[in-house]
Amino acid sequence: MPSLQVITLGCSKNTVDTEHLLYQVRGSYELVPEGESRPFVDVLLVNTCGFIGDAKEQSIQTILAAAARKKAGQVGRLLVFGCLSQRYASELPELIPEVDGWYGARTLDPLVEALGCTPDPSQQHRRVRTDGIHPYAYLKISEGCDRRCSYCAIPFIRGPHRSVPMEVLVQEAEELAAQGVRELIVIAQDTTYYGLDLYKKRMLAPLLQKLSEVKGIEWIRIHYSYPADFPEDVLDQMANNPKVCRYMDIPLQHISDRVLDMMHRHVDGAWTRELIRKMRERVPGVVLRTTLIVGHPGENHKDFQELLDFVQQARFQRLGAFTYSEEEGTYDAEHFPDKVAERTKKNRLNTLMEVQRGISLAYNESRIGSQVRVLVDDFTDGVLVCRSEFESPEVDGEILVKYPAAADNGADPKSLVGQFLTVRITAADEYDLTAEIV
Repeated sequence: MPSLQVITLGCSKNTVDTEHLLYQVRGSYELVPEGESRPFVDVLLVNTCGFIGDAKEQSIQTILAAAARKKAGQVGRLLVFGCLSQRYASELPELIPEVDGWYGARTLDPLVEALGCTPDPSQQHRRVRTDGIHPYAYLKISEGCDRRCSYCAIPFIRGPHRSVPMEVLVQEAEELAAQGVRELIVIAQDTTYYGLDLYKKRMLAPLLQKLSEVKGIEWIRIHYSYPADFPEDVLDQMANNPKVCRYMDIPLQHISDRVLDMMHRHVDGAWTRELIRKMRERVPGVVLRTTLIVGHPGENHKDFQELLDFVQQARFQRLGAFTYSEEEGTYDAEHFPDKVAERTKKNRLNTLMEVQRGISLAYNESRIGSQVRVLVDDFTDGVLVCRSEFESPEVDGEILVKYPAAADNGADPKSLVGQFLTVRITAADEYDLTAEIV
């Protein structure tokens, strides 16, 4: 069979797309793992990201490197798909003529057909996992977005919101569980919007219940939740369903009423503070992760100081922040010229993250001496790499457990990957924790 390799860039949603694509073509190609070096591959695919400037630059550089490989005779056909090629479908073919085909992000069917295969909708729940060593997997529950945040290009890249039918997601979860997956990370452009198109109401909470009934799935984690019109029955699932992690990823972006209004977030600061209060009241011990943007056009010193005060008061256990990036085609680009100086943006980001480092360190140190249930993700250099329900993979810290030789009885410690252990936290820094097996 001809060989096929995929380079996947960007977020976990792209990873899921790649895995669905590989299942559709698996019988017609030898699938070469992404990191494996070959002197020649018949088909090289690049799954691109086109969300912000840095991601676009990485995608372009990766395509150019792949084109150079093709020119050197190391690649037969070069095909590109995903967000970047969706966003710049008319410009890219002329700029990089070495690419044999450009395909979008909204459907995989044209690319499947270009690879000589027939799309099979009955198999849409099946995937070829590209990272089979870890006991977690991302479950994409919808595509596209109906929100119109002023800074965001996703709606015109990915199109309108489209929920995946619940029965298809349950089938996908069952397939993943059969392959050893123990944790599902629920993702979408906006997970709380799930179900409105298919069922005429928000159905994230019923979906969580259905997924928790899948044999073998022990943890379900929610990412990318939008604060406006947040479905509070999700909090009941978090509080009462032992399989739903007490962890919420909810990108808030800002707290200033002025900035939130300019961002078209459809919430204000009071709403945001009240939602956080409800989450912590109704789900005792919940860990909150948020994402913030600094330097949005029009953000002044007072707005930033309010954001800084908010972070100090709310004390998010997990927080990521970014400087504003103007994206062509967005409302911001057309109506709000980028007025905040780049140096000011970077200074604000550094100030914010310095505050957060202290909050994160204090939270981690407060856990020293506690016992927690952890999932073993990996074993490397004599250390079990683990997480509790309060850490999400790839974005949060880890719990590192030195494997005790006296307790192994000759067993291969890699056999513990995918297992749950009880550990005691013994040390902490601002990011990772150290623990010992109880």
